[in-house]
Amino acid sequence: MKKTALNQAHRQAGAKMVDFGGWEMPINYGSQIEEHHAVRRDAGVFDVSHMTVVDVSGPDSQAYLLKLLANDIRKLDDGQALYSTMLNESGGIVDDLIVYRLGPEQFRIVVNAATRDKDLAWMQEQSRGFDVELMERPHLAMLAIQGPQAIDKAKAALPQTLAAQLNDLQPFHAVWDGEWFVGRTGYTGEDGIEVMLPEDQAEHFWNQLLAAGVAPCGLGARDTLRLEAGMHLYGQDMDDTVTPLECGLAWTVRKSDHDFTGGQALEAQRAAGVPHKLIGLVLEGRGVLRPGQVLVDAQGHEGLVTSGSYSPTMEKAIGMARVPRDFSAPIHVKIRNRELPVTVVKLPFVRHGKIITQL
Repeated sequence: MKKTALNQAHRQAGAKMVDFGGWEMPINYGSQIEEHHAVRRDAGVFDVSHMTVVDVSGPDSQAYLLKLLANDIRKLDDGQALYSTMLNESGGIVDDLIVYRLGPEQFRIVVNAATRDKDLAWMQEQSRGFDVELMERPHLAMLAIQGPQAIDKAKAALPQTLAAQLNDLQPFHAVWDGEWFVGRTGYTGEDGIEVMLPEDQAEHFWNQLLAAGVAPCGLGARDTLRLEAGMHLYGQDMDDTVTPLECGLAWTVRKSDHDFTGGQALEAQRAAGVPHKLIGLVLEGRGVLRPGQVLVDAQGHEGLVTSGSYSPTMEKAIGMARVPRDFSAPIHVKIRNRELPVTVVKLPFVRHGKIITQL
């Protein structure tokens, strides 16, 4: 398995290590629930150095990204970020990602770890005919510091020139100094930043964050946090057989034109009627919702739980599911030969530490 520059630091902090997409990563440091609460109430740090960073540059970089991505990068100013999907010709999602504009001809893309090889091959294939250069940045470490106190606590560990800019840094914007890159982004539903830095400086930064009172957090808490925030996980809530229109990501698809890869397929799906939709679920009784569980409605239609877990914030089992477009209440989930009632709710469940789901 591949290891990040913080592998030894995780072990010293008592982490339980697991295989995640070919990387040895911390699942927790003792109590996953305590780590979850630390992010909702204070500040936690995640090692996300397994993510793939690709810099795109050249005279045709904007034109290339307009073809590659479903969202519209033309609305980005320098230092601004955008969430988007990257589609195949059928409109299926190759991956979801964040793209930052560094300048008129320079962008930075962060894609998922488990899809690295597929993503790089697709990005290279789509670059044919464009005057662009794609440069992977494998020697950058990446840490996500998240929570209501994350930015204040991170200032003590960041270079002073960057720390001084955090007060004015807006969500989905970034600042950088040549070596370090700080984006006000995250995957938890809380405020916070994601920091890219040279991997030989990562352990010192990690130790400074812990000294400032930031809790080390593993992938287990990251998953329950993102689920509460209604954020998708690639390979579960979406994949290359599912379009953005079917999984609650229609808002990431630009409507000004259809000239991106997969755009024509999405228009055809809209015209024919989108066959599926994504819904939020709360289990009414005891038990836990898990990916792969089958849902049934009163008409006998079936859907599938795509993400599910116990919510430490709500103290209930919650999930997301992809179901037929005419799926309707009452709905039950099949768990161990039983059919248990679930309530359909609007996503997200939790945002900025507050439960916003109305039951």
